[in-house]
Amino acid sequence: MAGEARLRKTRNFGVVAHIDAGKTTFTERVLYYTGRTHKIGEVHEGTAVMDWMAEEQERGITITSAATTCQWRDQTLNIIDTPGHVDFTIEVERSLRVLDGVIAVFCAVGGVEPQSETVWHQADRYRVPKIAFINKMDRIGADFQAVLDQMRGRLGANPLPLTIPWGVEDTFRGVIDLISMEALLWEEEELGASYQRLPIPEEMAEEAALAREALLEAVAETNDAIMELYLGEEEVPVKELKAAIRKACCGLKIVPVFAGSALRNKGVQPVLDAVVDYLPSPLDVPAIEGLDPVTGEPERRQADDAAPLSALVFKVQMDQGRKLVYVRVYSGTLKAGAEIYNVAKGLNEKVARILRMHANKRERLDEAKAGEIVGVMGLKNSSTGDTLATRDRPIMLEAIDTYEPVISVAVEPKTVGDQDKVAASLEKLADEDPTFRVRQDEDTGQTIISGMGELHLDVLVHRMKREFNLDVNVGRPQVVYRETVTRESEATMGFDRELGGERQMGEVTLALKPNPRGGGNTFRVEADAELVPPNYHAVLGKAVEEGLTSGVVMGYPVVDTSVTVIGGKFTPGLSTELGFRLACSLALKKALEQGAPALLEPIMNVEVIVPEEFMGEVIGDLNARGGSVEAVEPKGAANVIKALVPLRDMFGYSTDLRSATQGRAVFTMQFGHYDRTGERKK
Repeated sequence: MAGEARLRKTRNFGVVAHIDAGKTTFTERVLYYTGRTHKIGEVHEGTAVMDWMAEEQERGITITSAATTCQWRDQTLNIIDTPGHVDFTIEVERSLRVLDGVIAVFCAVGGVEPQSETVWHQADRYRVPKIAFINKMDRIGADFQAVLDQMRGRLGANPLPLTIPWGVEDTFRGVIDLISMEALLWEEEELGASYQRLPIPEEMAEEAALAREALLEAVAETNDAIMELYLGEEEVPVKELKAAIRKACCGLKIVPVFAGSALRNKGVQPVLDAVVDYLPSPLDVPAIEGLDPVTGEPERRQADDAAPLSALVFKVQMDQGRKLVYVRVYSGTLKAGAEIYNVAKGLNEKVARILRMHANKRERLDEAKAGEIVGVMGLKNSSTGDTLATRDRPIMLEAIDTYEPVISVAVEPKTVGDQDKVAASLEKLADEDPTFRVRQDEDTGQTIISGMGELHLDVLVHRMKREFNLDVNVGRPQVVYRETVTRESEATMGFDRELGGERQMGEVTLALKPNPRGGGNTFRVEADAELVPPNYHAVLGKAVEEGLTSGVVMGYPVVDTSVTVIGGKFTPGLSTELGFRLACSLALKKALEQGAPALLEPIMNVEVIVPEEFMGEVIGDLNARGGSVEAVEPKGAANVIKALVPLRDMFGYSTDLRSATQGRAVFTMQFGHYDRTGERKK
C-alpha cells in the first residue's frame, strides 16, 4: 500500500480538557521537548505559541483550536490544541471528528470537571482512543487516586496508570514508570528537557509493586497471552506488554494514565512516548465510511496515498482577509494547483496553496497525502463539514454536528457609514464558526448575533474591533427561545388563486402533536395517494420545514413537534405544486395556533464549587434565580453544587457570585435542555 511506512509513523491526536486544567501549558512543553520551539511559551505571560490570537493572549484561555506538526522518536505528530471553555465546544467537536487519538488533561485538584465530561463523551461518540495526563501533581490538594476514581465513576472509563506520582504537592519530585519499574527524576535547570532513570526509592517500593500488579491484572483481562503469563507467574516481556496495552487502548478497553506537572516540566515525555506506543496510526483506525452521492450506496476509503481522494473540511478561518480551510486527508493525495470537487456543494474548487500549520505560522507544501492534516488556501465555497473528492470518484463523508445558539445580542455600527462593513465582517465570522448566527430582525431592522454564551459573543465583538477596525454598540444579551405545541391539533386549509398568470390550487389537512422534549421535529404523509399524490410529498416536507423555522408566539423556531399530512384534495388539471405548498403553509400556521403553543427556554447545567461557609448563600441565590439544586457533593474543603437554572436568570452571575463569596467560589455553566418557561415573576 502506497505510503504505508509513512502512515505507520504518523499520529493525529488532540489535547482536550476543562478550562484551566493546564492543557495549553502541557502542549507548550510538547513543542519544546520535540524541538518544534526553542523557548517554552507560558499562558500566564501571554507567550503561549498555540494561543496565538490576541484575544487568547489577553484572556489567558484557548478560543480557537490550533494545529501543529512535530517529530518524536522518528514519528510525525500532528497535534490539535483545543479550547476548554464550554462556549467554544464546537472547536473540540470538529477537531475530534478528524483525529485518531486524544490526550485528556485533568487537574489533580479539580479532577473530572464538567467540560472534561463533555469532551470525553464527544470523543466516545467518535470512538477516539484516549490517554489521560493527570496534571498539577505539585498543587496543594492534588490527589491522583481521587481523579482515577472520578474517571471510573463520572466517565465510565477504565483508567490504567502507567506512571504514578513520586511524592505529592510540594514533595512531588517525578514519577514511577510501571512498565520499566524505574523512577524518573527531571533536571530542574534544563526546563525538564532531560531526566534520569533511577532505581525505585525504598519508600515507593511497596506502592509501585502493588500498582504494577494491578496493571498486569488489568491488561491480562483484555489479552489471553498476557493472562497465561500472569496466571503462570511468569515475567511479562516489555514488548508484549506494550503491544497488549496498545491493542486495548485502540480498542477503547483501557485508558493509559500518566502523572505529572506541566508547569514544573515534569512527566511530559512519558506521555509523548505513550502517543507513539499506544495511540493508533491512520492505518490502525477503521477505513473512513461515506456514501456514494450518485447511488446512495455505502463506500469505504482506506488510508492509502494511491486511493481516490477523500478529505474533510473541519475548520474555516479568516486569515488576513483570506479564507484558510483546515482539511484532514483520509485517502489519496491532494495537490497544490489541482482542481477538486466539493461533494456537499456540487462545485469544483481550485487548490491554490497547501500549508503545514504551526499555530499561525505555516510552511508551503506541494501535496498532502493520506493521514495528513493541512491548511488549504483557495477553497472559496467550502465550509465546515464539506467533503472534498474528485468528480469522477465522489464520496460523501458524514458531516460535523453543530450546536444551536442559546444567547443573542443586537449589534449596530457607531457610524451609519460602517453598516455594510459590519455586515461583511459578521458574514466572515459566521463562515468560520458554525455556532455563530447572524440575522436581521424584521420588526426592528436590528442585526442580531447569536452564539453559545456571553464569552463567545464578547470575543466575536472584540474580534470585529481588532481585525476589521469596526466599533459597534452592543445591546443587552437576550435568550434564544424555542416554541412548541402542547396539545394535538388539526387544520385544513385550501389555496385557490391566480399567481403569475396561472391558477394555483391545492388543499391540505395537517395533524400536529407534541414530541417528547428533545425529540426534534418529525414529518410524514399518511394521506391516500388520490388525495395527496406522492410527487407532492417532498414539496410538502419542504413547506413544513420552512414553516417550523418561525413559530406563532414570538417567531422563534418550533421544535419537538410531529407534523402528519392526514388528508388533502387533488383536482386533476387544476391542482399544482405551488398550490399544495401554499395550502400546507397556511394549514401549518393554523394548526400551530390551535395547538396551545408555548415558549421553551434554555435550561443550563450549573456547577458551583464553593467553600462550606458560603453554601447557604449560594444555594439561596440559585433558588431565587428559579433554579433547582439537583445535588451537593463534597470536594476537598469545598462543596460542588449542581443545579438546573434558566439561562435568562444567569446573566451577570459571575460578578454576583464573586461578591457573595469574597471571590472564593467558581462556577461552570453549559446548555442542558429546553423546557417550558416558568410563570415565576422575578
